[in-house]
Amino acid sequence: MIPILYEPKTKKFDSNGIGRLSDAVSCTVTEARNGEYELEVQYPITGAYYEEIKLASVILAQPGDGREAQPFSVYKISRPIRGIVTVYAQHISYQMSYIPCTPFKANSVTDALAGLKNNAAEECPYEFWTDKTTGGNFEVTVPSSIRSRLGGVEGSILDVYGGEYEFDMFTVRLWKARGADKGVTLKYGKNITDLKQEEAISNTITGIYPYWTDGQGKLVTLPEKILTSDTAEKFPYPRTIPVDLTSDFEEQPDVDALREAAYAYMNSHDIGVPTVSIDVSFYPIEQAEGESMAQLQAVQLCDTVTVEYEKLGVK
Repeated sequence: MIPILYEPKTKKFDSNGIGRLSDAVSCTVTEARNGEYELEVQYPITGAYYEEIKLASVILAQPGDGREAQPFSVYKISRPIRGIVTVYAQHISYQMSYIPCTPFKANSVTDALAGLKNNAAEECPYEFWTDKTTGGNFEVTVPSSIRSRLGGVEGSILDVYGGEYEFDMFTVRLWKARGADKGVTLKYGKNITDLKQEEAISNTITGIYPYWTDGQGKLVTLPEKILTSDTAEKFPYPRTIPVDLTSDFEEQPDVDALREAAYAYMNSHDIGVPTVSIDVSFYPIEQAEGESMAQLQAVQLCDTVTVEYEKLGVK
């Protein structure tokens, strides 16, 4: 779609606003899982709406094939280079960085998300939703921005409960799993143009020493002290860390409860699993051939795909 320019503070996008930026040289949206969500537009100084693009202007753009258009707020405009300016904008959800919430406590993910809006110190136009039912103690101890409590810092909702965020207009959704496995396979010689795999154990942990403490000298640990992953023998030496599970309990746990919480921690933190990353590039939709075209077009952020590159032993 052609990006559309709107006045600052616009919340309804059912018109063409100031106008369509059909003169734009390029428009790129970058979104990372539970991370950045930004837009970059290159626009000529001779464009019809050059004078109208200002800081805090809102640009509506489509973040990907099959996705609903999203609003982005302009935060930086570069100086012209050869008559082209670069406009930088962040998804409208970044405005939550400037809406504080007052301290509160919650014991489930649904209560924590609801608490952000209910305890907002200023008007909060955002709605919060989740399909998760995870329990666990969450607390905002000092006045904090709502966005910081969503994720990115220790003790945030994402840190306590996990999940994958989707920012859709003024709605924040926390999914158990935002994506799906749609049966898409990328193969060398078929649709892969480039691939690089890296594997590292520098940050891999093979076991944990779980404990609970009241902070005044009372300590609960397991009789066996250490819980070790099933894959620990594959590593040249143990890599064990202490793990404080005090926040998982409202009162002193018995050994069985501590062990259960420790195993849950190991499962959720991939203890004993090496870090593996794959960077893969594949043909654009218009260059794909055969029945894979429709599948590739359906791939979205957080989806699972199978990558096969026999030459490197990758699957």
